[in-house]
Amino acid sequence: TEPGRFGHETGGSTGAAGRRVGKFEQADGGTLFLDEIGDMPLAMQAKLLRVLEEGEIGRVGGEGPTAVDVRVVVATHRDLERMVREGTFRQDLFHRIYVFPLRLPSLRERIDDIPVLVEHFTRQIGEQNGWKPRQFAAATIAELKRYAWPGNVRELRNVVERLLLVAPGDGEIGPEVLRTALP
Repeated sequence: TEPGRFGHETGGSTGAAGRRVGKFEQADGGTLFLDEIGDMPLAMQAKLLRVLEEGEIGRVGGEGPTAVDVRVVVATHRDLERMVREGTFRQDLFHRIYVFPLRLPSLRERIDDIPVLVEHFTRQIGEQNGWKPRQFAAATIAELKRYAWPGNVRELRNVVERLLLVAPGDGEIGPEVLRTALP
């Protein structure tokens, strides 16, 4: 079988005006992170499996395969084992990538992390924007701990940023402002 196609050569396809090096070739000798692999279409899963098994890629319009040495780290919020049973994720790819699984509990499973994460995001966002440091009232933190967090840590970060933007003054951020920031 031919290797998966990743990247292209000039004129390799319509609109291929210049050579484009794909992500696998860019990561050669290093690590490539593939986020949300559970959303990958079956056809792309087959191409990925070929690259992982054979260690080579092919550019559209290229003359032959190019060897790549890439460590792949993947992430997903989906249950890949269930998807394999349902036929929506390739079993062979699952076994190829399921070498050292790490399960990260959702934010709602570790609500005691919320105060530390809020402090971290507050400092990070403040430094990025040149803002004065802000504090969150204990009552605000308590309300944050009661929220379900369907968007997980990303949602928490966005809520913290939203609060920093809309909270009046430069004092403590109280729970009355939080009510306007949560869905």
